[in-house]
Amino acid sequence: MVLRAGGTGPSPEEGAFDAAEEREAEALLSGTGSGGDGGIAIPWPVLFHRRMHRRVADSDRYRWWVLWTVLAGLLSVNITFTVFVVALPQVARQLHTSVSTLTWTSTGPLLAFGVAAPILGKLGDLRGYKRLYLLGLSGAAVSVVLTASAPTAGVLIAARFFDGVQGAATGAASMALVLQEFSHEDRVKAMGWWALVGAGGPVLGVTIGAPIIQYWGWRALFWGELPLMALAALLAVVVLPNRDRGRPEEGPGSVPTVGVSHWRQLDWLGSATLSGSVTAALLALNLAPSWGFGSPAIVGLFALSLVAVVAFVRHERRAPRPLIPLHYFRKRNFVFPLAARAWVNFSYMGGFFLFPVLMERVYGYSETSAGLLSTARPLTFSLSAPIAGYAAVKVGERWSVVAGAGALLVSMLVFTQLGAEPSVVLIVVALALSGLANGVSTPSTASSASNEVEPDELGVMSAAQLLITQIGVVAGIQVMVTVQAAGHGGTGSLASYHRAYAVGALAALAAVVCGFFVRDTPRETRGRAVEPHPTH
Repeated sequence: MVLRAGGTGPSPEEGAFDAAEEREAEALLSGTGSGGDGGIAIPWPVLFHRRMHRRVADSDRYRWWVLWTVLAGLLSVNITFTVFVVALPQVARQLHTSVSTLTWTSTGPLLAFGVAAPILGKLGDLRGYKRLYLLGLSGAAVSVVLTASAPTAGVLIAARFFDGVQGAATGAASMALVLQEFSHEDRVKAMGWWALVGAGGPVLGVTIGAPIIQYWGWRALFWGELPLMALAALLAVVVLPNRDRGRPEEGPGSVPTVGVSHWRQLDWLGSATLSGSVTAALLALNLAPSWGFGSPAIVGLFALSLVAVVAFVRHERRAPRPLIPLHYFRKRNFVFPLAARAWVNFSYMGGFFLFPVLMERVYGYSETSAGLLSTARPLTFSLSAPIAGYAAVKVGERWSVVAGAGALLVSMLVFTQLGAEPSVVLIVVALALSGLANGVSTPSTASSASNEVEPDELGVMSAAQLLITQIGVVAGIQVMVTVQAAGHGGTGSLASYHRAYAVGALAALAAVVCGFFVRDTPRETRGRAVEPHPTH
């Protein structure tokens, strides 16, 4: 396999073989082929798919076709993420259970993702990202059917747990597919569009899904997802590359993989210890607000997470084919972008979760009004991300991360100073700054960390990035909620929210500090020759 900047593809010899193979197939279809008396030897759908794929792959903008295809799949699976939370009271009534029980429909996928992400990401590196992506979309369709037809709360929660597993597959594979098509210099642009759909999909879901739930019920919401997934799968089959980047040639000190099955190449013990650590930490963070951070069970879960991390590190040091090579954690542009991303999501999501409660309990806003104001944050996030991706090419990733985290710091500080009768304009500005912060910083943190990774490890590293983000999200929500609830006066005390947002400000400050340690991606001067995209 020959690797080229901005894309991947087969060598000229492989391309010639594919062309000859296609000509032979066409001859067989016409009855003039070499097989016996002629006739059809290759099914026409296979030939049609091959010809359509080659037409797309020959385009100079093939990498963008891959990006749009992957984003269509991402939109099809995340569009119901936020709006389903709105439907929980209705779901609880129909399934004769409580809303507190149904919170596992949100917590469960996070835990399942933590368990499945490392091993599925590595499997994508070994078996191919397209295959893993299509497997994830198929799993998403099964999860949607189980969710829409769930007769009991138990079946519904199990379906959402399974949704977390497919989320690990589609998330890791789709990001890896995009990253392998874009050069190091342009990955930040692609990640900007990625963030647009990641943040904008749930907003679109609330806009479209709320009326569907109101007039046709929550089950109709999920049945409506199936056509979107089918379209995304069809695009993936036609557009996505049939080959991933090959593994680099094995050096003198490497462990040979020839003749070793993909399943034996997987680092099962490394995956188990990493998944156990993440799952224990996420479970502890989810249960801590109700059980107390000092309770024996929560302390035990955090201790278990720490022990699992130590076991993971010890194992990876001597593993012949480690899940995540530890030398990445000695790279400045791998560690600090991921740390900045975790701290930004800590502050962003903690503030996002507290905001509607603050507006309803302290300032007397209705649920509808508070929800409408809340959309200023993800809307600004999604709209600013693509612009920020292109801007980072000009100003560099370091200042993009610093500027984004700085905007988040200002937003948190504004919320710590809100008075008894704050201006709505001030609140909207603070929300917009928070959304702008994530939109500006996310493309740069994602691309900077990815640029430090070998091409054949993009899958597991994409999963690691998503895991870091989830840990930041869960920690931010639970810690800031706990700080607020511990304040004098309960949910109606303005001072308790000030303290919680002060914690968010400290997290944003930590992200600013991490941003200063991020190095810009080296870029060649303008006018450089662009190598044509290879045929897939």
